[in-house]
Amino acid sequence: MAARFWKLRQRFGIAAPKVAVRTQVPWYLRWLGIAVLLALSVALAVWMHDAGRRFAGFDRSEVEQELTTARRELAAMRDELERLRALANAADARLSIERTAQAKLAQQIRAAEQENARLREELAIFESMLSSDSSSASPLSILRFKVEPEVVPGEYRYRLLLLASGARRGRDFLGRLELVVNLTEGGRSAMIMVPTPAESGSPAYRLAFKHFQRAEGSFRVNPKAKVESVQVRVYEDGSGPARATQSVTLG
Repeated sequence: MAARFWKLRQRFGIAAPKVAVRTQVPWYLRWLGIAVLLALSVALAVWMHDAGRRFAGFDRSEVEQELTTARRELAAMRDELERLRALANAADARLSIERTAQAKLAQQIRAAEQENARLREELAIFESMLSSDSSSASPLSILRFKVEPEVVPGEYRYRLLLLASGARRGRDFLGRLELVVNLTEGGRSAMIMVPTPAESGSPAYRLAFKHFQRAEGSFRVNPKAKVESVQVRVYEDGSGPARATQSVTLG
């Protein structure tokens, strides 16, 4: 009996075990509290990071503002560059037009000079025809025979003027011309005929005129050869020997 009383005393007395009463919290409130705590922690970390950079002399807002300003200035510089390129292209176009106009003007001037020279030449021809003796023994004259080298090495251009004398006036001259080119090549002298036998019937070397005729053309030799002199010979159809000859020496 005494033992049972002792056990009851231990259970309900001062020596009885302590009992804790806790309030049951729903699980979503616990997760919400954890999320709020994490958000506060992240915000605090970001604030401390920004505060540390500002304390060290780095301001994000200031840097972003400077970056925006730099981008705006870069866009303005690109616009200016495009404007200057457009002006340069326009200037190049105007310069090209001016150069083309100058080239055309120079060409017109050269054409006018050539026409002026041709008119002077014709005037001299007519004066020579008027002053020539009708009983002259020479039926044909060669005037202004020239041979000049071209830009291409080995090519030469010849020009001459043929004038009928008073004895032939009123009759057509029909014939041909040929060139005898004297040159040196490799220390040896040589002579070539223009045109070649295969080209003797070419219209470029035929002559047909009553009073006068200009003749011009070109011939080619070895670029390593040096042309010393050129002789032109004029033949009349049905006649053996040359009616007129003239030579020119090249320097």
